[in-house]
Amino acid sequence: MAEVVLFHHVQGLTDGVRAFADALRAGGHTVHTPDLFDGALPETVEEGVAAVQAIGGDVLDTRADDVVAALPDAVVYAGFSWGGATAQRLAQTRAGARGALLYETCVSLTAEWSFGPWPDGVPVQVHGMDQDPFFALEGDLDAARELVATVGPELAELFVYPGDRHLFTDGSLPSYDADATSLVVERSLSFLDRLG
Repeated sequence: MAEVVLFHHVQGLTDGVRAFADALRAGGHTVHTPDLFDGALPETVEEGVAAVQAIGGDVLDTRADDVVAALPDAVVYAGFSWGGATAQRLAQTRAGARGALLYETCVSLTAEWSFGPWPDGVPVQVHGMDQDPFFALEGDLDAARELVATVGPELAELFVYPGDRHLFTDGSLPSYDADATSLVVERSLSFLDRLG
């Protein structure tokens, strides 16, 4: 079974993020859910972005780095939106990653501020909605397509769901889509099961 570190989105470590982690645990996997916001739960995405800016990107990166420093090298990095970018950074820069699960986010491999090349042999799944204003309409969907084209379909998968909701996998938010989330969980468990 896989060991996963799952990073929350800008609205914090919500009950919905915890429930998603529990769904992965039900598949027999170990899932760590660090709280990089120290208990804060911004009520909106906009408030969450403001919280990230107030805490500071360097501080949050250090918090994430400290969490994974206490874990084995061979973990799967996963995260939602902002937390997915954190997961992607670690998957690309910390040796030993077993895989990455990127929910509603993907950072371009060729952008000036990219994390560098994708590591050899590391599988990845990306999930998002086709009209999500943050994922689809701000370039993350294009970045995910680029990732699949670069890494190849043997290691990289992109799953796109109909809809315009951001944070649709969080059952504690109004944006929740239960049917789409069920598919995300099913595909994520299949991905983790293949890692052995």
